[in-house]
Amino acid sequence: MRIEFDPEAVGRTPFYKLLTSVVVPRPIAWVSTVSAAGTCNLAPHSFFTVACVAPPIVQFTSVGRKDSLRNVEETGEFVVNFAPEQLFEQINETATDFPPEVGEFEAVGIAREPSLRVKPPRVAASSVALECELHSTVRLGDSTVVFGRVVHAAVDEHVMDDGHPEVTRLRPLARLGKDEWATLGEVLERPRIRYADWDGGAGGDGFGGQGGS
Repeated sequence: MRIEFDPEAVGRTPFYKLLTSVVVPRPIAWVSTVSAAGTCNLAPHSFFTVACVAPPIVQFTSVGRKDSLRNVEETGEFVVNFAPEQLFEQINETATDFPPEVGEFEAVGIAREPSLRVKPPRVAASSVALECELHSTVRLGDSTVVFGRVVHAAVDEHVMDDGHPEVTRLRPLARLGKDEWATLGEVLERPRIRYADWDGGAGGDGFGGQGGS
């Protein structure tokens, strides 16, 4: 038996908590930006994914008017820094609601390094940095989706294996519901099945699922 939820009847915050508990795990965009006044901001955003391949575009959502959003609107640039397991405490600390004039790099004690194509710095200890120029934003209710064109990517050689980032070396963090986070669990590998090779799938009988004699 299922429990039914009407978003209008439940209300914003309880339904937000429901969504973030079932849309899991969520990758984290650790977004660095610079304000028009020159303050460097760093904040994690767990509403994050790839939006397009060609051109390469990533997206993150600012729930409300966060510093990351204001800075991107002012300057048109940001960096998505990879959020690894070993930086868990620092990532969580940068989610603190510091005032706009306080930079998280300094407040939390996070080392930075220059980016190649954009002004916002990279997190020096993060294994991957995606340098982005603002493509567009879309306002949806109380949130804003930020689309950034990736103009440069920098990947630590130590996480590479045969020319590709290897997930067990990356050790990504993910967000769950409430105050819960997740680390990398068991990794499953299975090639995608071409239709020409389809035999009914795991529950089939080798005859397209229709049975045979």
